[in-house]
Amino acid sequence: MDHGSRDETLKVAHEHGATVVIAAPDDVHSAFVRSARNSWILCLLPVEALAEELEAALFEWSEAEHEAGQVFSVTIREQDGAGWKVLPPEVRLANRDQINWPGDLPLQNPDAAVLAGHILRIPDGE
Repeated sequence: MDHGSRDETLKVAHEHGATVVIAAPDDVHSAFVRSARNSWILCLLPVEALAEELEAALFEWSEAEHEAGQVFSVTIREQDGAGWKVLPPEVRLANRDQINWPGDLPLQNPDAAVLAGHILRIPDGE
């Protein structure tokens, strides 16, 4: 689901066979989860990207078996003008058939396993 990305996101997504839905301004990110082709959904906000360590962890994760009800968290590193600050892990990888979430991201779960690596968040205006 694209919320107006201004980089190469759409091109890269299409090159890898993704179906991209252009979102209306008031659509929440979870609006199209049920129509996803895959069961496991990795959720990123428009101002976020994967760090290399997380890419490697996701590759390893994809090679293993997982219970459908599991969710996985990822640490967030956010640029704040003075550098990078580390934020607590957030649930970002979930099975769409097992959980529902009402907003842009899955609901937090303190028991979620934390994947290695981190998501880079660069808020607009930074």
